[in-house]
Amino acid sequence: MAGQFPFRPRPQMGQGNNQNNQQRDPRGRRPVVENPHRINDHITAPTVRVVGENVEPNLVLPIREALRLADEMELDLIEISPKADPPVCRIADYQKFLYQQKKKQKEIKAKQVKVVIKEIRFGPQTDDHDYNFKLKHAENFLKEGAKVKAYVFFRGRSIVFKEQGEILLLRFATDLEEFAKVELMPKLDGKKMNMILAPKPKK
Repeated sequence: MAGQFPFRPRPQMGQGNNQNNQQRDPRGRRPVVENPHRINDHITAPTVRVVGENVEPNLVLPIREALRLADEMELDLIEISPKADPPVCRIADYQKFLYQQKKKQKEIKAKQVKVVIKEIRFGPQTDDHDYNFKLKHAENFLKEGAKVKAYVFFRGRSIVFKEQGEILLLRFATDLEEFAKVELMPKLDGKKMNMILAPKPKK
């Protein structure tokens, strides 16, 4: 009988009413921070979909039966998708579950590519020697996977040469087309005309 099943004590780590967001461990040892999931007796849905190791697929149970199953396996019932219909609950050891979640988040964060942007500055009348020097630098940056922000800075009255600045940047993009695609076409912003090049995906 459901009402007579001898449930083992479960950690009260769900969304309880605690003004300090802390609860005492049921063994009386230390306060614990309120957890991000409803677990065990704090799950309020009358019916849940149960998943986990050694759980049959597409198992939908009344909450008391789901709690009984978790108890028989000496594990916790963890609500992982509260907005699903019915809510999805995983049977697992909660502390191990939290550890695995944190580990996955760290792995995802480690795999995220940080976008590096290198700047190349020109004057409106840059000579060929300086141009080629900066072209080589930009090529190396792109090969390393960085974006390149090339810009022409117009000092004082040199703004009258803005068309020359645009031609220079377009030439720069053309000379680097093997390694880069134009992400932002030359655009005047105050005293600067900016262009952004992004590295082409490696084949």
